[in-house]
Amino acid sequence: MRRRHAAAALVAAGLTPLAQAQGGPVEGRQYVRLGRALPATTSEIDVVEFFFYTCPHCNAFDPALEAWVHQLPGDVSFRRVPVGGMAVHKLHQRMFYALEAIGALTPQVHAGIFNAFHRAGLEANDEASVIALVGKLGVDTTRFKAALNDFSLQLKVGRGNALAEAAGVDSVPSLVLAGRWRTSPAMAGTPGQDEVVQGQQALAVADFLLKQARSGKTS
Repeated sequence: MRRRHAAAALVAAGLTPLAQAQGGPVEGRQYVRLGRALPATTSEIDVVEFFFYTCPHCNAFDPALEAWVHQLPGDVSFRRVPVGGMAVHKLHQRMFYALEAIGALTPQVHAGIFNAFHRAGLEANDEASVIALVGKLGVDTTRFKAALNDFSLQLKVGRGNALAEAAGVDSVPSLVLAGRWRTSPAMAGTPGQDEVVQGQQALAVADFLLKQARSGKTS
């Protein structure tokens, strides 16, 4: 869903971004400040999404997030970090990083994985089914299989989970901005609210926090 469609959904619901906050997002409600800032890895303002592919809320959030990412200014960098403690999550984390390693993690492939799980009802719980899945999405399975079994992927999985823990991420999807703040559709919206609306409000909070980061404010 493109941003203009998501915005239309807000209007239809009688809401505008940050309506919950009556003029702006409120720390402790629509976002939280991390107890300890994460170390900067780039000179740009870092935005990280924590997610996993079988999460229905991540699936609902992804189209609006993808459209938002395409409009980010040049001083902002964006990356996704797959997380999860179950064996299937670790397999899907390896899938993500293997696709990234061979340059095959395009927006189309990323969306195709979500669609396979949440629309087609696929359960990719072993290496063979993961390889078959990405093959159907046009990925070179020979290169992918070699990357999937590269030991360096285990290190990336561990670093991703450690980063999520350091950021206090206890639910997905979550966004961490500039290593200082965390927000999410669940935090930005209200219980029972349409997930498209919740997601768009999370992105409005993210826009607010990017302005804070750009201005040098820390709260």
